[in-house]
Amino acid sequence: MKTDIILCGVGGQGILSIATIIGEAAMKENLYIKQAEVHGMSQRGGDVQSNLRISSNPISSDLIPLGGADVIISMEPMEALRYLPFLAKDGWIITSSAPFVNIPNYPDIEKIKQDLESVKNVIVLDIEQAAKDNGVPRSANVILLGAAQKALGIEYDKLEDAIRRVFARKGDAIVEANIKALAIGKAAQK
Repeated sequence: MKTDIILCGVGGQGILSIATIIGEAAMKENLYIKQAEVHGMSQRGGDVQSNLRISSNPISSDLIPLGGADVIISMEPMEALRYLPFLAKDGWIITSSAPFVNIPNYPDIEKIKQDLESVKNVIVLDIEQAAKDNGVPRSANVILLGAAQKALGIEYDKLEDAIRRVFARKGDAIVEANIKALAIGKAAQK
């Protein structure tokens, strides 16, 4: 088993929470895991990117080479396109459709959506709206994780268990909101 994942988006969107949940699930399966430091600005509104590598064999580098990412999980559509050169030929992009316009020359969203739709394996979701519609407004990132579950090669119940462990100290309501969000995302898988 080997999965190389690029997580990207904008600071404050929950990228690190996604990485923590995936990492927790992988470690419980006795898999090797390496995560590169988050690149970019970790402040709210700055671009954020992280490499997460999971394997049943030892991993020598924490950086994913060009064309080597099996999955790009992006909380922001333009950020998904930014890392497209890293996507493997049969890799997956799972991204939010809602732009986070944080720069004055943000590209046309319709052009971004066209470019995303040209990718062979892509799931584009309005996770913000789905989170609001389902009463889990602070768990949009976990909806995206649920949509990525099959592409990650991690069993659904393992991610669910990881959510329980990661959010346990925050209380049952937070755990259940994130379990619900994971299920919403799973329903959007292709």
